Amino acid sequence: MSAMKKTNGITGLKSVHRLFFRTQLILIVSLAMFLGIAGTLINLHFETEKRDQNLQNVAETIACSPLLTDGTDDRKVLTEYLDSLKETLGDIDVISVVGKDRVRVYHSNHSLIGTVYDGNLPEFDINSKDYYTVDETGPSGSQRRAYAAIYDGSGSYSGFVMAIMLAENIHQETFQMFFIFMLITIAAMLIELIVSGELSGKIKRSLMGYEPDVFTAMYKMRDNILETLDEGIIAVDNSGVIQFANDAAVRMLGGTGGGNIVGRRIESIGDAVLTKALTSGEHEMNVSLGTADIILDRAPVKENGQTVGAIAVLHNRAEYTKLMEDLSGTRYLVDSMRANNHDFTNKLHVILGLIQMKMYDEASAYIQNITMVQRATISKVMNAIDDPAIAALLIGKIARASELNVNFILREGCGYSSSDMKLPSEMMVTVIGNLLDNAFEAMNDGTDYAKQKELLFGIYSRPGAVLVTVDDTGCGISEENLGRVFENGYSTKGDNRGTGLHLVKSMVSNFGGKVTVESQENIGSSFSVSFASDTGAEK
Repeated sequence: MSAMKKTNGITGLKSVHRLFFRTQLILIVSLAMFLGIAGTLINLHFETEKRDQNLQNVAETIACSPLLTDGTDDRKVLTEYLDSLKETLGDIDVISVVGKDRVRVYHSNHSLIGTVYDGNLPEFDINSKDYYTVDETGPSGSQRRAYAAIYDGSGSYSGFVMAIMLAENIHQETFQMFFIFMLITIAAMLIELIVSGELSGKIKRSLMGYEPDVFTAMYKMRDNILETLDEGIIAVDNSGVIQFANDAAVRMLGGTGGGNIVGRRIESIGDAVLTKALTSGEHEMNVSLGTADIILDRAPVKENGQTVGAIAVLHNRAEYTKLMEDLSGTRYLVDSMRANNHDFTNKLHVILGLIQMKMYDEASAYIQNITMVQRATISKVMNAIDDPAIAALLIGKIARASELNVNFILREGCGYSSSDMKLPSEMMVTVIGNLLDNAFEAMNDGTDYAKQKELLFGIYSRPGAVLVTVDDTGCGISEENLGRVFENGYSTKGDNRGTGLHLVKSMVSNFGGKVTVESQENIGSSFSVSFASDTGAEK
């Protein structure tokens, strides 16, 4: 996976940092320019209306002044009044009062007072009002001009007032306003770029340094790997909501598709399998999932020391059982090889002695005999029993019997097919192994060395039924002890004993079977184990 990590200069435009930065740069610049231009135009419109309204208000106020409406001829008083008024109006460049004879009664430029106004005359009748604003050209250049009509006390037209703002000053104000908007726009762009850079960096860090395309490929690969597993995988968040479940997990839990349980609470699948992992923060292995044929391992997911979720791995109990059976078979094959190794070592010593005594014919006959016996024993076991674990156990026990000088006899007509009844091989191996070991001990208690040691073993099956018998010529069990042989911890052989037959009884009972024993002291014992489908053995 390390080959998939980012490499400087290789991924080019696929770099998440560059991709985010470039995209946001385009968006930010476009948006900032649009908002800047739109804001400037809107502000210009409102400023123009405000300017025109201001010009009209000034012109109308002067036109309504008593100094003009009462017909006062004291031009000095009028000039002082209008000069002081203009000083208070910083945005008005020129004020001019023209009489109806077109002579300037007042002008901000005093040199023009008394001169004839040669500009365009206002047309109040056409505009159907006594004031309006237009663009004109006057002695001071291009200007925005507001006209207001003057009427005397009798209501007769006596002239007009002009309030003027020079175009030069208007353009300067517009430029200042545009410059301010540009500064605001640039500042907003810089702030957005810094924020976008931090955002893209944070997103990339959240992707653990991977590029999006690499991260997507890794996700798909992980998803494919998880879906190909035979084990079920379930992941939940810290609130117990299922965030992922592969198809194997859904099948084990009785669903038909991953979407059926994703998004549901973990308790809804029948067992709060991850609750303890979420709350305790500890791993757990080989946990049974209620009554289902499922074993699971569960583990918390931690981030910065805090539990943020949990993962469960679900195993099919049948697969585990099969694996254990295979391992048990292998173990007993090893035991068989070990026992046979001891047996053959003894036989090699016999052969060596015969050769040293130069009894070559006897040695040859002995070798042929033990080879035939061994081959016949293995062949007989393998032909009678189709379960490798049970067959391996019996071959090992036969070799062990030979070491103990016990005549191990496999009853005629033995036959066991695992398909006749569904019984776990592990259970059968445990039961048979304990019964045989118990018989070996009974025949090697050291009380009667002259007594013949013989063990008869039988195993039979038919559809729905299984029978196992073990008969020995051991010391037997007294009548008073016969009823206690299956008690846990009871034994006549010393302390820390008495668990084998109790284990046999418990396991057989768990699978609906029965164990019986018959025994005569100093004669021998006979154990039988039976299973039948009508007793509920097929669990």
